[in-house]
Amino acid sequence: MSMSETEQLKMIKAIQFGILSPDLIRKISVAQIVTADTYADDGTPVENGLMDRRLGTIEPGQKCRTCFNRVGECPGHFGHIELTRPVVHVGYAKSYIFKLLRATCRLCSRVLLDETTLRMYKQRLEEIKDDFVARETFIKEVFKEARKVTKCPHCGAKQYKIRFDKPTGFKEATPTGVVKISPAEIKNRFEKIPDGDLLVFGINPVQARPEWMILTVLPVPPAPVRASITLESGIRSEDDLTHKLVDIIRINQRLKENIEGGAPQLIVEDLSELLQYHVTTYINNEVAGIPQARHRSGRALRTLTQRLRGKEGRFRGNLSGKRVDFSARTVISPDPYISINEVGVPEKIAKVLTVPERVTEWNVEEMKELVMNGPEQHPGANYVIRPDGSRLDLRFVKNLSDVAEQLQQGFIVERHLRDGDLVLFNRQPSLHRMSIMAHEVRIMPYKTFRLHLTVCPPYNADFDGDEMNLHVPQSEEARAETRVLMRVQEQILSPRYGGPIIGAMQDYVSSAFLLTWKKTLFEEKDVWRLLIAGNIETELLPPAIEYPKKLWTGKQVFSHLLPSSINITALTRNCVKHDSCNRDECDYDSKVIIRNGLLLAGTIDRRAIGSEESESVLHVIVKNYGSDRAREFIDSITQMLLEHISHHGFSFGFSSISIPESTKRKIQDLIKEKEKEVDELIQKFEQGELEPMPGKTPRETLENKIISVLSKARDEAGKEASKSMGIKNSAVIMALTGAKGSLLNIGQMSACVGQQSIRGQRVLRGYRHRSLPHFRQHDISAETRGFVRASYRDGLNPFEFFFHAQGGREGLVDTAVRTSQSGYLQRRLVNALQDLQVGYDLVVRTSEGDIVQLRYGEDGVDPAKSFSGRPVHMEAIIDKVMAKYEHKSNKNR
Repeated sequence: MSMSETEQLKMIKAIQFGILSPDLIRKISVAQIVTADTYADDGTPVENGLMDRRLGTIEPGQKCRTCFNRVGECPGHFGHIELTRPVVHVGYAKSYIFKLLRATCRLCSRVLLDETTLRMYKQRLEEIKDDFVARETFIKEVFKEARKVTKCPHCGAKQYKIRFDKPTGFKEATPTGVVKISPAEIKNRFEKIPDGDLLVFGINPVQARPEWMILTVLPVPPAPVRASITLESGIRSEDDLTHKLVDIIRINQRLKENIEGGAPQLIVEDLSELLQYHVTTYINNEVAGIPQARHRSGRALRTLTQRLRGKEGRFRGNLSGKRVDFSARTVISPDPYISINEVGVPEKIAKVLTVPERVTEWNVEEMKELVMNGPEQHPGANYVIRPDGSRLDLRFVKNLSDVAEQLQQGFIVERHLRDGDLVLFNRQPSLHRMSIMAHEVRIMPYKTFRLHLTVCPPYNADFDGDEMNLHVPQSEEARAETRVLMRVQEQILSPRYGGPIIGAMQDYVSSAFLLTWKKTLFEEKDVWRLLIAGNIETELLPPAIEYPKKLWTGKQVFSHLLPSSINITALTRNCVKHDSCNRDECDYDSKVIIRNGLLLAGTIDRRAIGSEESESVLHVIVKNYGSDRAREFIDSITQMLLEHISHHGFSFGFSSISIPESTKRKIQDLIKEKEKEVDELIQKFEQGELEPMPGKTPRETLENKIISVLSKARDEAGKEASKSMGIKNSAVIMALTGAKGSLLNIGQMSACVGQQSIRGQRVLRGYRHRSLPHFRQHDISAETRGFVRASYRDGLNPFEFFFHAQGGREGLVDTAVRTSQSGYLQRRLVNALQDLQVGYDLVVRTSEGDIVQLRYGEDGVDPAKSFSGRPVHMEAIIDKVMAKYEHKSNKNR
């Protein structure tokens, strides 16, 4: 069907902003509002009142008297109030009115620039009219130059200094004294400014004459914009804007009556001031210098500016982000037995969230069954939509079988959420792409969303009460798009560093270490138990030990999870750097060697299967075998490792961080030695023998050296403690494998907490010349400046505890400050970049089609698919070639 010329789509060429003139306000108005009343006693809107039916209808069943449409179809229509006296528009008071008063003549209203300068400025303005930034700078310059003039170059009148009285007052310092300039006087001055002069101020006289900034007619917003609500008690509650308009009309009427009645000038001025106050707070109720307009309850009224501005305003609250349908929110809890792709959804939620499914010849019987189940049974349905668009709510249908029988092709059944449906899962704050991912639904009992533990890092989620949001895509296209682009398995590799963001952590890592340790052996039944737990269907590898009984190594059990063609050579986290390193066979089992899917050497730790680890076993599987295989690997390994650690047992308690008496003595001697070293440094400093570091004073040098010595004391004490615990200690296993914590934590728990720092320095502030009153003045030894020699296990003395609390408080404050700063920084970045888009041709363009990057990222490399930013991983290619070579040479032998 061809469009006629009048029906053709038109492109918007430009948007012009301006100021409404009094004539235009009257023209768009459908009624002059003169009565402050809203509703009569019988409940009908008062004629010429704030709820006049000509302004639009908000009552169901009633027609608008202007467009004759009902609620929902009537957009509403403006009214107007004729102000008895002009008032200043607070939005323009400082930005334009004040500047124009200072830049124009008080008598002839011409711009305070001579004709030559004026011509030069107009010419310059013509040259830069398309450069927005240059225009802004130019306009500032014009205002600045004009206000310097003390005598009008056009009429010769002397100019007086004008003062701005916040928020809407203006005063002029005349020879007879300081005189207040009334809004009417300002309006008179502005009316005389010629159109040509306005152009140099960046004002288009057709769209925005300055006298229009002084209000003589106030537009009244349509009724639907400020609809009233009826409370449970039946009392009608009006909108904040209506409340404010009532005040304006009442004061306006009183002012009119007083002027007509010949009231004293003082009373008229007071009422004019009051009218100005009400109009100002109607436009903006957060103006500095005047009290806020409040409700009877004491709540500040939310007027025009507050409706638009800030987080809860129109732009951020209703346009950029808004509340949506088909979403649910509840607490999350862990479930290690579901797939990483799945999310456990409570049945109660599944009965409320629906998916629209079109009835076809292939699913009609299934849809009939769901309709028969109704809203109460799961899986069931909540609504049926007929082809004519009418919606049937199954909650109010007595005989569901009748509705089921009527189902035909073209009907839509809004069925309950059920297993396998695709949903979006989100945790806020959403700081990167992986904060919202697509999961497959798994309906479960109880009231929390269930999430696999390895999917916590991308969401930055934990299970200490976090809540998450679930959204149900409503169209087939949306579901297809989420399945292809957003499924969890497609997000394993992070675009930040090109490594997996989803991977084993905590217990899984400890379990992997224990499983693949060289002394771990299993009988056949235990091997099968682990493989069944990991859902692995495979033939068993030949046992490593045949006699006296068949035994399999943990490395063999782990090998059942790997693709048969995988080849990797890598180092573990606990690799000990030493001179006698044997490249091929590591004495510490710290070199992971995988050949043709068999783990031949090395223990598996976080570096091999953990998240945020590049070039690990998991990374290679994702890169070389795809996301499906990677998901199978993560699902299988996590469940198998959980089974292993549950049977093996792994606990951590007070005794785990105990150290022998001999080690304790050694640590105490070490700390005493370091404290003695500190005392010697202080002595050197006091005697003036301490050599200053480059660019530092002797005192700063002393502080740096003391911190260095004391941090060595803590580290060496920690090493001694860890050494005495041995590799079998659960705390040491967790720290070495990267499961949780570090050797520093072990050292602080069992040996020495160490120096407490505030802003990177020792504890310096407190009392005069000392940190606490219990110490001597000018004593800067280790213990008086926050060195904690005790361990957490043995307990801190009161001084140490206090210093430690100071250091801890700084950490908490710092975290809170960083969070708010980074949140604001992200908002600014998002706002700056929101109009950029990457096309299917990978070219980055602005919303206007200007090219920003010819290729997204400029190198054509997808960081998520790179090797830590490199497009090609040469070491892996060499490994692959070497494995083939080894395989051939073995065959030849």
